[in-house]
Amino acid sequence: MGKSRYYLEKKAKSGFRGYPVATIAFYGPTDHFASKVVVAIFRSETEQSEVLERFFSEESDVRFDEIIGSQVLAVIESHAVQSVVMTDRIIGCPHEEGIDYPEGTPCPQCPFWASRDRWTGERIH
Repeated sequence: MGKSRYYLEKKAKSGFRGYPVATIAFYGPTDHFASKVVVAIFRSETEQSEVLERFFSEESDVRFDEIIGSQVLAVIESHAVQSVVMTDRIIGCPHEEGIDYPEGTPCPQCPFWASRDRWTGERIH
């Protein structure tokens, strides 16, 4: 995401500045390559996300793709986001449980995540 990632990280480090809040999360087949970024926008603490945008790339890591970064920024700016919360790592498989594979089972396309905690990346015994 280049320049856009720098801007987003800076905005995230600014802390809570009010609503709307954008959350940005990265997903990938392993913890080294992000093929999906999800942006959700919340108008208040008690409401569900008003906007949920997903951006994908099989060729480039979405964390460093300037075109995708620009698209993420456009979503955030178009909703007058005041605060940004962004993950500092890839937090799981890009496929969606119950949509891309059955509920309660590991993703058959991403065996890396089958035995890992998505938040820490550590192996689960």
